[in-house]
Amino acid sequence: MVAQFSEKNISLLLVGFGNVGRALARLILRKQPELRTQFGWNIQVNGILTNRHGCAIDPAGIQLTRALELVKNGLPLDTLSANPPPVDPVEFIYACPAQVIMETTPVNHHTGEPALTYLRTGIYKGMHAITANKGPVVHGYHELTALADSRKRRFLFESAVMDGAPIFSLFREPLPLVNVTSFQGILNSCTNLLLGMLEEGKTLDEAIAYGQSIGITETDPSADIDGWDAAIKVAALSTVIMGIPLKPQEVEREGIRGITPEMIADAKASGERWKLVCTARRQGPRLLEASVGPQRITPSSPLYAINGTSSYVQFTTDVLPGLGIVESNPDPDTTAYGMLADLINAMRGC
Repeated sequence: MVAQFSEKNISLLLVGFGNVGRALARLILRKQPELRTQFGWNIQVNGILTNRHGCAIDPAGIQLTRALELVKNGLPLDTLSANPPPVDPVEFIYACPAQVIMETTPVNHHTGEPALTYLRTGIYKGMHAITANKGPVVHGYHELTALADSRKRRFLFESAVMDGAPIFSLFREPLPLVNVTSFQGILNSCTNLLLGMLEEGKTLDEAIAYGQSIGITETDPSADIDGWDAAIKVAALSTVIMGIPLKPQEVEREGIRGITPEMIADAKASGERWKLVCTARRQGPRLLEASVGPQRITPSSPLYAINGTSSYVQFTTDVLPGLGIVESNPDPDTTAYGMLADLINAMRGC
């Protein structure tokens, strides 16, 4: 029999309300009955802060169905606010009565801002901090973790790499005393899709246009094509899981712009495929290699069969010779689930 709890309100501040933020809102609405039954929680969004869609604060709770409808119709969220909210984002965060800040703004590969400031401010105010953003993980992991610990709060970021796949939590709890010595994988699902389309005879421009049409490629695709997104994911895994702080600028990086139709055809004729491969390797406390670059992959490699927007990473550890994780064709709903899992883990620890 499932234990029953007296219902407890859990209040959220959503910073960002793009594809992932809206997917999170829909997932909360869908999972609300289970959250009540299993944990006795009523999830309530008290604030939504965006650059494009306006913002709103309501201590009594914002109607998420109405917020989703407004954004879908291109209308601002301001009408949902109980009172005119502060314009400055930091002042907005301080003004919003919430227990958890959940951040989904676009990544800044080079500094992690402004997401880093948003999360820092939320923790200072006494909130748990949850993000799907790689920037604050790479540029502020130690600072934000220490700050959260000092306030008995959590800084969690499961969706920052491979969406909802439990990579960070896997090494945080189920695998004690495991030391990761290396990892290799395909961490950028966009370029994996694009390379597959090049194999089908599409040009890079045609592949990018298709990726944009299904929402996997940004309006400016350079972060994916030039390897920055993959590099910051290597930096995040190195920083958090291997314990070696690394910035994306320190990762040896080459994107897929130089892959020509002739190179694709030559690999295909040999039964091989081009993949954008991420690698990190350590010896003792030192990182010997951190790289992102295109490689020809043979059928004997597990990377060979990773198709479409799927991704894969294989870890080598001091006690497990090989541990692989595959994520098949993720979407914003997958990322949203990783954030919801972080929310549950943060609140269960209170």
